[in-house]
Amino acid sequence: MKICLSLVHLIAIGLLLPHVALAQTELPQARIVNLNVDPEQVVVLHLRPGYVSSVRVLEEVSSVVLGDPGSFKAEHSDAEPQLVFFKATSAKPVETNALITTRGGHEISLSLVSQGKSDRSEPVDYVLYCERPRSFLVASTHPIFVVGETGNVATQSQPASAPQEKIGSPKQDLFSAERIENPHWEGKQLQVAVGQALEKEQQMAVPFAVLNSSARTIEVLPPQIQLAGTSKGKHRKAIKAEPVAIKDYWITSRRLAPGARADGIVVFDRPTFKESSERLLLAVAQAEEVDRPVLAPIAFVAPVSGGAK
Repeated sequence: MKICLSLVHLIAIGLLLPHVALAQTELPQARIVNLNVDPEQVVVLHLRPGYVSSVRVLEEVSSVVLGDPGSFKAEHSDAEPQLVFFKATSAKPVETNALITTRGGHEISLSLVSQGKSDRSEPVDYVLYCERPRSFLVASTHPIFVVGETGNVATQSQPASAPQEKIGSPKQDLFSAERIENPHWEGKQLQVAVGQALEKEQQMAVPFAVLNSSARTIEVLPPQIQLAGTSKGKHRKAIKAEPVAIKDYWITSRRLAPGARADGIVVFDRPTFKESSERLLLAVAQAEEVDRPVLAPIAFVAPVSGGAK
């Protein structure tokens, strides 16, 4: 009888071993990545359904935006302010983009890629450590991620003999330009206004102002530029909004108390042309209402200083 039981056990083990070996071969190639994030670089994060991947940044996360929330899921907890968790929720091969914004004004652009459940040859990034390169700290190299002093720019000025700064140095352009007086505000609780644009070789620098008209403290996200078009139908609803790449931006403060105002400037390469129904817009949103930005129109062609000659 004991011999029979031993044979049964041996047969059972023999039947289970191939399945155990197969399960081990199906485990994904797990990776832990340390990466110096360049502000002009898009980071690729490899995901797989059934697995969670974490992204750790060096500052507290302010907001996380997903391009396709139906195929991916992002989670962020105040208990782990520097961690963002991403999951692929679709069994099919899918990909989208994501944007992480930190409280210090830094942005990390991600490309989320999942080959689905069928393809197990691709690796999975279990952990991504985003390290800050030196360029994040040097304003002259990448001022796009530098939020300057929170002083009142109206009280600061340049000497009359100072040479004219070129477009692309947003902090100097903001100080040399006049503060927007009598602004035409767009929006209600969050209000946005734009000033007179400067243009040089199709690169535009647009001063703007942001006003908190609500009764609570708000945090504004970095400004965005978009080229929006409208349909020719009965209701003329907007049917597209193409993003325009931003070269630089600067703002006095991104956290605004009730009634507080911030001034800034945004630099971008203007599209060479547009359709008659399209408008160039500055979009500014609150961190807690990223899907409801305030849109302020920008002149597509900046006025010529000094008038016609």
